Amino acid sequence: MTTQLEQVRQRIYGRLPTRADAMLDLLDALSSNTMARSVVELSLNQAFRYEYSSVYDAIGSLFHASNPKTAAEERRGFEQEWIRLIVPFLPKPEQRKFWLFGVDVTPAPRPFSDTLADRTFVYAPNTVRGNKPVAIGHQYSALVAFPEKERKTDPPWVVPLSLRRVGSQEKGTQVGAQQMDSLLYDDTLPFSDALCVDVADSAYSTVPFLGPLVEHDNLVTIARVRGNRTFYHQAPQAEQDQRSQGHPTWYGAPFSLSTSTTWGQPDEVATTQFTSRKGHLYTVKLEGWHNLLMSGTRDVAMHQCPFTLIRAWVVNAAGQALYRRPLWLFVFGKRRDEISLVEAFDAYGVRFDLEHFFRFGKQRLLMNAFQTPIVEHEENWWTLVQLAYVQLWLARSLAQEMPKPWERYLPKPETGVASPSTVQRNFGRIIRQIGTPADVPKPRGYSPGREKGHRPKPRMRQPVIKKGPAKLKRT
Repeated sequence: MTTQLEQVRQRIYGRLPTRADAMLDLLDALSSNTMARSVVELSLNQAFRYEYSSVYDAIGSLFHASNPKTAAEERRGFEQEWIRLIVPFLPKPEQRKFWLFGVDVTPAPRPFSDTLADRTFVYAPNTVRGNKPVAIGHQYSALVAFPEKERKTDPPWVVPLSLRRVGSQEKGTQVGAQQMDSLLYDDTLPFSDALCVDVADSAYSTVPFLGPLVEHDNLVTIARVRGNRTFYHQAPQAEQDQRSQGHPTWYGAPFSLSTSTTWGQPDEVATTQFTSRKGHLYTVKLEGWHNLLMSGTRDVAMHQCPFTLIRAWVVNAAGQALYRRPLWLFVFGKRRDEISLVEAFDAYGVRFDLEHFFRFGKQRLLMNAFQTPIVEHEENWWTLVQLAYVQLWLARSLAQEMPKPWERYLPKPETGVASPSTVQRNFGRIIRQIGTPADVPKPRGYSPGREKGHRPKPRMRQPVIKKGPAKLKRT
């Protein structure tokens, strides 16, 4: 693992543009941060050997588009380079028979940045009951890989492959589909032919996300489904043959998740068990219906894309239901039959590790702390956070338990894998042992600064973009 960490650091250093030494020092300061609450405070970290002004120079120098008209395309190519750098260090699945990925969006609230462009209203959970979960700012879509765990109690590690900003004229599901395309269409990666599974929340069980991914024969999507949706059985073949005129019959009887009389008998039944952290044993009853259909659009013919619907019901040792409502899962893809009901349920349970990544990134890696009026610099910062987390993941086997004085008497974890917080406490010691490829800073005196009498113009205030329903065009 030491060799892998040194290799990835050498490759990151070789891919960095100008100010590479300051950028790598900034990555090390971020990976070993335990005290800084703002980005500029990272300059006080021992790993950062430059002045505080170099923090902003390093972030701004990470990526700069050569042409504003092709900025989005250049950013996608820059992002693809980092994916190709990280993927070779992913361990091949041994317990699973597929690669497991996850996609979700997270808000980046910037309510007071009046000069920041392309802000809009985004979903942001609010702890105050009754308040609307809305904030003004940006939204980022994350595509991560889930490495296998030796035990179910192992820390929730993920490997972030892509962090892409969702524009005001885009949807998170559309950006997530584009991220999956960039992963599966790349022939240099090992995912173009292998079986891949993507797990997501209920927003991704809709046509805007599933429609663009129909062309991938090796991709299976497992997503949660809201309990008020209605699907359809396939139309009987006899009814299709008898209809000689008019529109062909695509859909059969409705399958309403809120009405049990429309379900019929399940095509497959399975059970599995799991033990909670408190030692309680629970049984999961799984029922599956195959070859159901969902409504499509003019552009996406979803009647040609059948899927499997799973109903999961958790009961305790006494046979009592643990939750008020069952969990509905949606298994979509041409190779969905290769995944059993139990494998689909277990794969979806891993999705919550992505929420732990968002929480750790915002609390410990200052994911939302960079206050800048330039959108390009904000995207650069999210890329640096991604690389810092990858460094922590590669250093997980080198970390040692370093409890704080009030944590010495807490029970030690059974697993030998260190958590992200533990690795972050140890990362400064690890870097001092393995060294850094960055050169020692060479002071060049004081900068001349601005010319005397020069006063830059104030930045323009940017409007908040409101997304509304698309208006129907009259022909």
